[in-house]
Amino acid sequence: MMTGLRRALPTVARYVDDRIVRWRTGASEGQVVVLSALITMSAVIMLASLLSYNTFPAASFVIPMLLGTMALRYKPLLALVLFIVVATATTVTHETISSGMTTGRISTLVVMAIVAVIVLFESSRHRSGLPGPLGEAMLVELKDRLQAQGVVPPLPEGWKSQSAMLSAGGAKFAGDFLVANLSEDETRLEMVLVDVCGKGVAAGTQSLQFAGALGGLIGALPPLGLFAAGNDFLIRQDWDEGFATAVHVLVNLATGDYSIINAGHPPALRWNAASRVWEIDGARGTALGIMKRPDFHQTTGRLEDGEALMFYTDGVVESRTQDFTAGIEWLRTEAAAVVSHGFDQAPRRILNLVTSGDDDRAVLILSRSAVRTRLAAETESSASHPKLSLP
Repeated sequence: MMTGLRRALPTVARYVDDRIVRWRTGASEGQVVVLSALITMSAVIMLASLLSYNTFPAASFVIPMLLGTMALRYKPLLALVLFIVVATATTVTHETISSGMTTGRISTLVVMAIVAVIVLFESSRHRSGLPGPLGEAMLVELKDRLQAQGVVPPLPEGWKSQSAMLSAGGAKFAGDFLVANLSEDETRLEMVLVDVCGKGVAAGTQSLQFAGALGGLIGALPPLGLFAAGNDFLIRQDWDEGFATAVHVLVNLATGDYSIINAGHPPALRWNAASRVWEIDGARGTALGIMKRPDFHQTTGRLEDGEALMFYTDGVVESRTQDFTAGIEWLRTEAAAVVSHGFDQAPRRILNLVTSGDDDRAVLILSRSAVRTRLAAETESSASHPKLSLP
C-alpha cells in the first residue's frame, strides 16, 4: 500500500503542477479545474450551512466568490456567482422555514446580491480577458522581458557599466528606460538612455512599447539610423504626449573612443581624471517624436584610464525649487564628491542625494579603470610591432 502511495504522489504532483501552469496561462482547461474546485467548496459550505447555519452563515459564500474574482475569467466567474446565489438562497430559505425570516437574513441576502454585482462588474472591466492577478503577472513579465534588454552584458576587463533608476511615487513602471547591446566580439558597446514624456505609471505603458521597438533595432542600425527609426515610431503613435528625450553612446572598448548623440536629453558628463571634474558634453539635438526631420549633432572623444561617462534624466537635475542649469551644476559638484571615493555603486549613491520629486530618475555611468584592458593591450601591441612579410 505504501509503495503504491509513493508511486501515486509524483503523478498527482505533476497533474497539479500542470493544471497550475495551464491556469497561469489563462487556458480554458485550467479555468475549468479552478471553477470545479470553487463550486465544490461552495457546495461544501452550503451543506455545512444547512446542517448548522449559525456556524456557517450565508456570508461564508463570500470566500469562494472572492477567490473566484482572483482566479477566474468573466464567464467561469459568472457561472460560479450564479451557483453561489442559488446556494445562498437555498440556505437562507431552509433556515427561514425552520425559524422564520429575520432582518439579519434579509440584510445578508441584500449584501450578497450587491457583492455579486460588484464582483461581476469588476471582472467585466478586465480588458485583457484575464483575472486581475493573471493580467498583472503578464504585464510584469512583459516589463521584465523588455527591461532585460537594458541589462548591460559583462564587459571586458577594465570596463564597468552601472545604472540606477527610481520611478515617481515608487511605482514599478516608469518612463525612463535603458537599452544596450554588446557586439559579438566584445569590442563595441552601444547604449541608449530614454526618458518618455510623462511620469510614473502614466508613462509606463508608453515606455514599454518604445523600449520594445528600440531593443529590437539597437545593434542592427547605425546610431543616427536608430534615432531616425525611433523618431518615426513615435510620430506614428497616437499618444497625447508622444515625444521622448534620449541619449546614445557608442564606445570602442579596445581604444576607449566614443561618440554621443543627444536628442533633447540633458547633456552627458565626462569625468576628467586629470582635473577631477565632470565636463559637460556638447552633443545636442531635437527630442524624438516632435518633428519628422529632427536635427542631431554628434560629439566624439576618448575615455582614458580612470575616466567615465555619465548619463541621467531630467528628474535628477530638475525640481520645483531648482532649474535645469542650476541642477546640472549641482550634479557636477555632488557627483565629483561621490566618485572621489570610487565608481562602485556611484549611480545609486547619486540618486540617494536627489530630493524626492514627482518625476522618474535614472543615472548611468560607464567607467574605465586604470587597468589596461586586454583589447587595448593587443591593439597597441599590434600597432607597435607590425608583422613583416617575406618577399
